[in-house]
Amino acid sequence: MFHAASSLVPSPRSPQNQNDQHDQSRDRSVERPSPRPAAKRDAFFDNAKYLAIVLVAVGHSWEPLKGDSRVLQAAYMLVYAFHMPAFIVISGFFSRSFDGSPGRLKRLVTGVAVPYVVFESAYPLFKRVVDHDPQAAITLLDPYYLTWFLCALFIWRLTTPIWKMVRYPLPLALVMAMLASLTPNLGSDLDLQRVLQFLPYFVLGLCLKPEHFRTVRRRSVRIAAVPVFAFSLAFCWWAVPRMDTGWLYHRASAQELGLPWWVGPAMQLALFGCSLLLTACFFSWVPGRTMWFTALGAGTLCGYLLHGFLIKAADYRGWFDHAALHRPLGEIAVTVAIAAAVTLLCTPPVRRVFRFVMEPKMAWAFRRDAAALARERETRERQETREGRETREGQEMREARRAKAEA
Repeated sequence: MFHAASSLVPSPRSPQNQNDQHDQSRDRSVERPSPRPAAKRDAFFDNAKYLAIVLVAVGHSWEPLKGDSRVLQAAYMLVYAFHMPAFIVISGFFSRSFDGSPGRLKRLVTGVAVPYVVFESAYPLFKRVVDHDPQAAITLLDPYYLTWFLCALFIWRLTTPIWKMVRYPLPLALVMAMLASLTPNLGSDLDLQRVLQFLPYFVLGLCLKPEHFRTVRRRSVRIAAVPVFAFSLAFCWWAVPRMDTGWLYHRASAQELGLPWWVGPAMQLALFGCSLLLTACFFSWVPGRTMWFTALGAGTLCGYLLHGFLIKAADYRGWFDHAALHRPLGEIAVTVAIAAAVTLLCTPPVRRVFRFVMEPKMAWAFRRDAAALARERETRERQETREGRETREGQEMREARRAKAEA
């Protein structure tokens, strides 16, 4: 801003010098490309990511408490019906630019694969120490607790070029999710059940455009979302004794849940429709302006990966067994506490502390791209040539002025 302002201040130089300087700056502006403006973050998406991660943490804190309250069980089912689908849709939307280039593959490794390896090892070690369980195994093939999302995101993003190439990506992803739900022998390696059953939400995000999010944020949609959520909560209250919450986790087939095979595909379609409706209603309530928590949307990975240690510590130590926490006031207190904790974990100071894990540079681990090296060398040579030419032109101008002054 100060550079722009200073350029508007008239110079005390003579008119002839001003014209010479103007001609030089015009020539340089032709040679030198204008800098690309920095991309501005959209407050809506940061708000949505923050609110979604708070719901994820709150849902995890409700799990050990919900057995004593039908209302809490209904709220738990409602939150689990859309909180991860919403987060995955946003992840897919921001994966649209992934093209498999070396730079994006490096960021995928450093931003997803490395945190997965670190936290997939850290959670079992944490269980060994805090829960005194020396048998807790460290394995990279069977995601532990919430690390499944990093594993799934790595696979989804790697396949992004394929989904961008096929003609009907969303129907194809739905078919794959339906087939996974009737395949009990799929195995637990890399949590493929979840990878495939949540796949349609990621592909949907790839297919969306900014105007689709603007559509669901209209005032009419926000008003319609109120009765939709109210009816959904009432339906969940009715479904508590009638529906297995295992369907909401998307990690088991119909046969593993004790139902005929054909129920799996039917439930996948029904859950996709319900989750999509609730996700749209959730997005309609997300504010589009900058809020006090908007900046926290950039730290949701920290909040997601770190809040699990708080939940697991409370579980291992038996803190959730206190009778006071199983009463309404106790449940509210736990909800507020975990929401405040995950908010703190998304703050910039925490991000800076854990940047070496969440966003490692790791330049030593990758080869330099030959094309990038060639571009850097060409840019450097062009800059040296330009600086040499400017030096010669300046020297010629000084000599011309000196000769004119002597004459």
